[in-house]
This record gives sequence, structure tokens and C-alpha cells, in this order.
Amino acid sequence: MNYDKKLKAAERLLEVMDTLREKCPWDREQTIESLRNNTIEETYELADAIADNNMEGIKEELGDLLLHVVFYSKLGEEQGAVDFADVADAECDKLIYRHPHVYSDIHADTPTEVMQNWEALKLRKKQRKGGILGGVPRSLPAMVKAFRIGEKAASSGFDWEKKEDVWDKVKEEIAEIEVEIARGDKQRTFEEIGDLFFALVNMCRLYGFDPEMALEQCNKKFIRRFTHMEAEADGRLFTEMSAEEMDQLWRNAKKDE
Repeated sequence: MNYDKKLKAAERLLEVMDTLREKCPWDREQTIESLRNNTIEETYELADAIADNNMEGIKEELGDLLLHVVFYSKLGEEQGAVDFADVADAECDKLIYRHPHVYSDIHADTPTEVMQNWEALKLRKKQRKGGILGGVPRSLPAMVKAFRIGEKAASSGFDWEKKEDVWDKVKEEIAEIEVEIARGDKQRTFEEIGDLFFALVNMCRLYGFDPEMALEQCNKKFIRRFTHMEAEADGRLFTEMSAEEMDQLWRNAKKDE
């Protein structure tokens, strides 16, 4: 590994940040609070690049996120609270502490055992209010949050004995939705729909699928097929078509993929 090259690049970025903070009007006026939304946006742009398997885009968006790490560190340094070295050293200390199977004599032979140790050490170190699930960020999108909740609960030993058992839960939730729809109870139907989503997210977790990526792939597929339908319709509105005509356009779109 060429550590000299990496260290020089990190040093250059820190120097650029110092210069921008001193000489750029926009960079000068930024605060930790003002950068928050930009950081969220950059994270989603990285997620898009990952979903597209765009390595050039991933490189660019990782750089943007790294800039934000450096920017926050610079703002902390100006406040006398924390600088980039503090951030990096704290992360190294945390990683070493949470990997005793690498840096100590604790044994963890599977990814599941590693995650169980990780969550136990994390909870013990932070003594977090809210217990095991207290560390799930409130601002996470609901599907990502559900996945993390399932992971953390499973790391504590609270999980289905066999992954196949999750299907009974999925079927149970579907049946409960049908019951509440038949009763006309909108509030209970709303709650049961949430339960079904949660069960499906856990199904994805147990079978090794990313539900967010699966849904995004479905979104892209639908957009692609719908766009194909619009092109084949050649100006005709779908409201002017019969169900059979639209179904034929959909079948054509699927066939041409």
C-alpha cells in the first residue's frame, strides 16, 4: 500500500479546506448546522452512484463526502472542540475496540458472531438510553430504519429460529390486512400495512437481500417499461385506451427488454 501517496492527498485536502475557509465567502459563512442538508444530499448522490454501479461517480461522491468530514472537522477545530486528527483517532480507537476478534483474543468465526459482538460492545461502551435499538438514527428513511432495527434485534438473539419461518409472519400480516379492509377500519388497515412492510423487510434481511436496492430496481424497471409504453402509444393518452390495449403495451414493453 502506498501510504505516502494517501497521506499526501489527505494533507492536500486539509490545506485546501484551510484556504477555502479563509478566502471563499461561501465556505467562510458555513456552520455545522448549515452543512447538514448538503451532507444528506451528498449521501444520496453516493447511494445513486452505487445503485448504478458507476465507479467514476462513486469516486466523485466519496470525495464530496470526505470533504464534508474535513469541513465539519475544520469547524470543530475553530471552536476548539475537535479537529481532523481527533476524528480519525477516535474512529480508529472505536474500530479496534469493536474488533476484539482481530486485536484481542476474542473468537468470532462468522459475520453473525462479529455483529453480535459489535452490538454488545457498542451498547456497553455507550450505555445508550433506549437499549439496543436506541442507536438507530431517527432521521433514517423508514425502510432503511426497519432493516437496521431488524439487524440490531437479531444481534441480541431476538430473531426467527429458521429464516423460512418469516414466511408465516408475512402471510399472517397479509391475512390481517384483508380482515381490516373487509371491516372498513382504515386506521387498523394502515397499521397492518406497516406490519407487512416490516415483515417483508425482515424477510429480505434473512435471505440476504437489500430491500431498498430491490425496490429501487423495481422503480427503475417500471419507469423503463412505462416510458416504452408512452413511446409506443405515439401520442395517444392512456385515458383514451381500453384496459386490454394498455395491457398489450405493457406486455410489449416487457418483451422488448
